[in-house]
Amino acid sequence: MAESTAAPIPTRTKSTTSTTSTTTRGRNLAEQAVNYINEQIAARTLKPGDKLPTESSLMNALGVSRTVVREAISRLQAMSVIETRHGIGSFVLEPRREPLELEVVPASTLNDLLCVLELRISLETECAGLAAQRASERDLANIRTALDAISAATRAGGDSAGADLQFHVAVARATGNRYFVDILTQMGAALIPRHRIDSAGIAHSDPKAYAELVNREHESIFEAIARRDPESARAAMRMHLSSSRERLRRAAEGA
Repeated sequence: MAESTAAPIPTRTKSTTSTTSTTTRGRNLAEQAVNYINEQIAARTLKPGDKLPTESSLMNALGVSRTVVREAISRLQAMSVIETRHGIGSFVLEPRREPLELEVVPASTLNDLLCVLELRISLETECAGLAAQRASERDLANIRTALDAISAATRAGGDSAGADLQFHVAVARATGNRYFVDILTQMGAALIPRHRIDSAGIAHSDPKAYAELVNREHESIFEAIARRDPESARAAMRMHLSSSRERLRRAAEGA
């Protein structure tokens, strides 16, 4: 039902500039409300399927009018972030999976691999830090499962590239930011190219010892995430990827 008290109609004595300023301010407040709700979803305070707080709760939290809250909800509906069920409320939707337009060429040379590692250092260091802040118990279990799969492949002398990618994607998923996941999954084997290039051989290392070293680095990342230590998680991920880059760089210089 519409509110009984209608907004007063501006008289001719009010300036156009004043009216425009008020309208602009309302739009800015609505944008702030949209950003606030999106941040709650990114931080996983609000998850897919969760019901949004009531209009009154949002008004109190943001210090805005009911009109601003309704404008924000309307924008979020248009963005397919939420859906409103008449008489029940508004609910968070599963994020849309619109693939990023990435043209990915798998690493096939040592120089390619070094370039990919540079990209991964910048991207995944922040992933680890956010994962330490946001990971759910389910996220931690998924990361642990990937680590166990890597260890099993190493013991069996098999290819652990798939499980390695699973580990890094699980860390990205724990951030609650789908774009990290989209980038890592679309780049796929270009990020974990061990089946294309023998990293241990290039680094002049015993394959088993090399795999065990990498697995210890993975464990350090997981432990920092599990104890909710963002800075240690970032440091562990940076060390892991930087160490891989330096081992391969030294091997390339030696060659």
